[in-house]
Amino acid sequence: MSAPAAIASTLEAIVRVLRAAYDPADFNGAVLDFQVYVSDDFTHPMEQGVSLFLYRIYPSASSRAPQGRLLPDGRRQRTKLPLDLHFMATAWARKASLQHEIAGWMMRVLEDAAVLSGDLLNAPRPGVFQPGETVTLSHTDLSVEDTFRIWETVVGHAYQLSVPYVARTLEIESSRTEGPFVPVQERVFGPGQLVVA
Repeated sequence: MSAPAAIASTLEAIVRVLRAAYDPADFNGAVLDFQVYVSDDFTHPMEQGVSLFLYRIYPSASSRAPQGRLLPDGRRQRTKLPLDLHFMATAWARKASLQHEIAGWMMRVLEDAAVLSGDLLNAPRPGVFQPGETVTLSHTDLSVEDTFRIWETVVGHAYQLSVPYVARTLEIESSRTEGPFVPVQERVFGPGQLVVA
């Protein structure tokens, strides 16, 4: 994976998944919006649709720091930074029945798109992800106390029906390199020692 743009690209890719799956006929013609939110957006939220709010970025607990990529000139990038993105997917609608319908639909769509391919992740910003890279989506736990703390302190808005998710594992590459190192040409073994020539 490449630059820090991978974080933004991942959330934008999830929005694209929702937009692509949306059919107004499934909601009696209701027009839905899909956006990535920051805290200020909650002061004037959308009428109806789904927002994604990134509230936490953690170093991945399920992955050791992967070795950096070997570049064509023999230099190696420093170790990658594996990250997990924690976000809330919020269903918006004025009527409870539509809000609940949007929430169920949203969860089904994200379950069906649990593995985001490199092509999809690169659609918002080409070249951010390496070929073959993927990001996995899954539900995560968020206590009631933490949920309301986010809504009261970060968002400063009345609670809306939300589902916590985690996007695993983004590997942010370093722009720093090491080397190039001279390849070993010959190994000479002597009694009790190793000499590299």
